Amino acid sequence: MDERILKRLDRAAGVEDIAGALERLAPTDLQSLLLEVYRRRAAALTPSALLKRYEESRFVSPAGSNFPDLLEFDRRALSLLPDDYQPIELSPVAPLGAAAVLGGLSQDWAIATARNSEVVSDSTNVLALECALRRRHDRKLAVKLISSHRLIRGQDYGAQAGQHFRLLGLAAAGRGDSFGVDALVEQLGFFSRLLGDIRIVLTPLDGTLAEDVRERVDGRVELDHSRTSGRAYYVRLCFKIYRDDVELGDGGFTDWTQTLLGDAKERLLISGIGTERAVLPLRQQVDDE
Repeated sequence: MDERILKRLDRAAGVEDIAGALERLAPTDLQSLLLEVYRRRAAALTPSALLKRYEESRFVSPAGSNFPDLLEFDRRALSLLPDDYQPIELSPVAPLGAAAVLGGLSQDWAIATARNSEVVSDSTNVLALECALRRRHDRKLAVKLISSHRLIRGQDYGAQAGQHFRLLGLAAAGRGDSFGVDALVEQLGFFSRLLGDIRIVLTPLDGTLAEDVRERVDGRVELDHSRTSGRAYYVRLCFKIYRDDVELGDGGFTDWTQTLLGDAKERLLISGIGTERAVLPLRQQVDDE
């Protein structure tokens, strides 16, 4: 947060370093304090004020996408899913810091709640936590999960973009390099079946993994050594998926289960497809008929 804003808040509250004072509170005490603050604010609202906030807030507006199209896309995805993937319905909230601790992103990306949690801003972070929890109980068990989840983020994307969007997220967790290669080939094959004529662009971050994968994947697979985004986020290899030059998805290997479980041999592959973008050609086709 801007230092000038912090100083203004200090003056308004009459407390020196109010942010530091709140930070030093125990999590449960801070939760109790924030709950009381929001209880008082909610009690002061009128129905007309509530409607005004619903109308003006960029966070609460309904999605502009066609709901039946989203359902049909998810139905098709589940019908094409490899047998060892388990669909999972995630909670709307994740532990506070899920995006910042794992992804190294600013906490401002997520919307924190008064109960020491945050609204899910990236479902692959939460899938990684679930994978780590299951792997901790049984290291012999490979964990493969998929979830269709509406995400919301705190940044202002402008008038033409919504604050929330639906993501079809996948995560595969296991042990060793051979597992990682097999999981990547499997996920890319799934996306090819689901999305049709796509272009897969692999970016090797170290080693020869990209060439090994390229030889085993059917369809248009390219290498891109110039990609700069995601290099602090992914390890070993990352990829993007395009259809008609529109970016639909992104994914790659991360070290999240390695750090969560303290085991360098752990492998985690995550990927996500923006559902609204994926179903847009279907919606346009229906509108043209």
